[in-house]
Amino acid sequence: MNAPTRDIYTEPSDVDFDTLRNLGPLTRMAGVWEGTRGLDVKPKAEGPKKQAFVERISLQPIDPVTNGPQLLYGLRYHTHITKPGLAKTYHEQVGFWLWEPATSTVMHTLTIPRGQTAMAGGTVAPDAAHFELTATQGLETWGICSSPFLNEAFRTTAFRIAVTYNDDGTWGYEEDAVLQILGQAEPFHHTDRNLLRKVEEPTPNPLVRPQATPAAA
Repeated sequence: MNAPTRDIYTEPSDVDFDTLRNLGPLTRMAGVWEGTRGLDVKPKAEGPKKQAFVERISLQPIDPVTNGPQLLYGLRYHTHITKPGLAKTYHEQVGFWLWEPATSTVMHTLTIPRGQTAMAGGTVAPDAAHFELTATQGLETWGICSSPFLNEAFRTTAFRIAVTYNDDGTWGYEEDAVLQILGQAEPFHHTDRNLLRKVEEPTPNPLVRPQATPAAA
């Protein structure tokens, strides 16, 4: 007799289509933000180099997502970073921040146009004012994948992001990407941090905009 298996196909029937009401610890992150006091510490041939940066990040709610019984609410984001006073792109990044209420899990996906993608995750309280997510190279979940050149020359072995919400409505992040650089014995901590202030409110997800009607499954 075959052992019973859990249902991995049936979708939940009690989905609230208003994503902004169901983002848990990501609620205060929704909207468009700017930061003018960013600091990047990056590797150079002569050693670590500090670089100030200016950032604009848009985090907009997406419709609820289901994987069978799994239910996720999230924000689609785009980050654009320049050096102060310059128009040329210094860094760009896209991805999603996702919240799974049933397991109190936050997921952060990131893709950068250098040939790298990662997914970090962690358990977070719904009302948390501070949380940290991690990813590690070589894991099947919460992992890091790089192009052949980056994997050889600047291999990212671990990634951590810490988010802190402040009482004045701002929020900040600190990132640490641990690099194993070709020809160097010790790992290098490539760090970034910034403080962000809201400049625009978020646009509601498509299903709750005026005249939107949920489609039948």
